[in-house]
Amino acid sequence: MSEQATAILAGGCFWCTEAVFRDVIGVSQVESGYLGGSVENPTYKQVCSGSTGHAEAIRVTFDPDVVSYGEILDMFFATHDPTQLNRQGNDVGTQYRSALFPLDEAQKAEAEKAIARNQPNWPAPIVTTIESPATWYPAEDYHQEYWQGEGQRNPYCLAVIPPKLMKLRKSFAEKVKA
Repeated sequence: MSEQATAILAGGCFWCTEAVFRDVIGVSQVESGYLGGSVENPTYKQVCSGSTGHAEAIRVTFDPDVVSYGEILDMFFATHDPTQLNRQGNDVGTQYRSALFPLDEAQKAEAEKAIARNQPNWPAPIVTTIESPATWYPAEDYHQEYWQGEGQRNPYCLAVIPPKLMKLRKSFAEKVKA
């Protein structure tokens, strides 16, 4: 087994981005959490208020011999709208911003390339920010693997997640778990 790598992505609601990346071959773990803000150990309620500066994000652990960081980023750009500033659909606020948190200079360079590579796929400018590494705070337990449980009964998730999963399966069929 090769060494695992980590990607930290914020693409709006973490329930939605977590559901997408749990479906990717080579991904061994996806954790929902918060980062990029000013409050230590923030709660979901605090982050949702928009007052902490944190983004709802996911931390993806993956095998770079199976799926590259660049491919992870291409999936990220294909399965959320990176042209919406501080929002995703009806979720509005900086906590729902589109952001990448590269963990080193190589990831930062790849993030810049991914934005440029994916811009032609969008009719408006990509507003995804590239932010400095920040302290990761795991979300509360009830947010982890949300789509596999409660999300299947949540009307918001039922409206938003299946189209994202269909786009992943259509655009990246060779990288999707059976």
